[in-house]
Amino acid sequence: MSYARGTDLYSPQVEGITALLEVDWELYTETIMRWAFRWSEWEAMRRGGAYFRECVTQQEALAAMQSLREIDVSDDLSQVKAPTLVVHLRASQFMDLNVAKSLTANIPNARLVIVEEPEQAAAVMKGFVGEGEETEPTEPGAFRTVLFTDVEASTALTQRLGDAKARELLREHERMVREALKAHGGSEVKTMGDGFMASFSSATKALECAIAMQRAFAERNEAAEEPIKVRVGLNAGEPIAEEKDLFGTAVNEAARITAAAQGGEILVADVVRQLTKGKDFLFADRGETSLRGFEDPVRLFEVSWRGED
Repeated sequence: MSYARGTDLYSPQVEGITALLEVDWELYTETIMRWAFRWSEWEAMRRGGAYFRECVTQQEALAAMQSLREIDVSDDLSQVKAPTLVVHLRASQFMDLNVAKSLTANIPNARLVIVEEPEQAAAVMKGFVGEGEETEPTEPGAFRTVLFTDVEASTALTQRLGDAKARELLREHERMVREALKAHGGSEVKTMGDGFMASFSSATKALECAIAMQRAFAERNEAAEEPIKVRVGLNAGEPIAEEKDLFGTAVNEAARITAAAQGGEILVADVVRQLTKGKDFLFADRGETSLRGFEDPVRLFEVSWRGED
């Protein structure tokens, strides 16, 4: 099954499941929920299947599958002029990641976003549709989790590679961070050339975003000539919102926490760890750390994000 000659669209396992379409419509829709979205709970699969059957009939689904086998739009992809977003669920066995990469490569100025959970896709698409709209970073006095990124040794990078090459890498950092923010409901407050400041209404979403960023950079660095090593730091509190920027102790501390990290690390204040208890994050106690500009030491925790951690 393909959108282009010689390109496998679906995995062989899903092709096998597709055989159910003609035999057992209800079982097919529930099974496809499991494979497409990695749902393991029976009730979620049942409700997902029921929703599927409300949206399309068995005959329409059969016709659509047949069309996918026959239609070849590979020659038309380069003619797409509209801004295009390609969203891929990393854990899905429904469609191979290489297909998403191929689509992105063949559509001019297309953007690929890889999400960890199905629910994140809606946030990504909402952010893409509303791109360019101005939004306030937060309500005055609102409790927020503040996240900073910082490209490690960016000054040395510029000296070694030159302005143009270094700027290319920093633009890639900007693109990848913005994709992660959109996927996890984060608000970009500002960019400082080699780093970002962002805010979240949820500490859990902020940590999920930080982990997604580091995994994306690690995946990119595996095949890249020049790695991008990023420090990430998080803190939570009630920052002051003024002219679409955030100020205050919580923000300053988040910036200092980021500076204490190494490239590839995520460091958080204890308040972030407390807010995300019971959410399956793994923390390593880094102990009391003196931060520049703060009289009292701050207890920091490193977040494990690699699969083997």
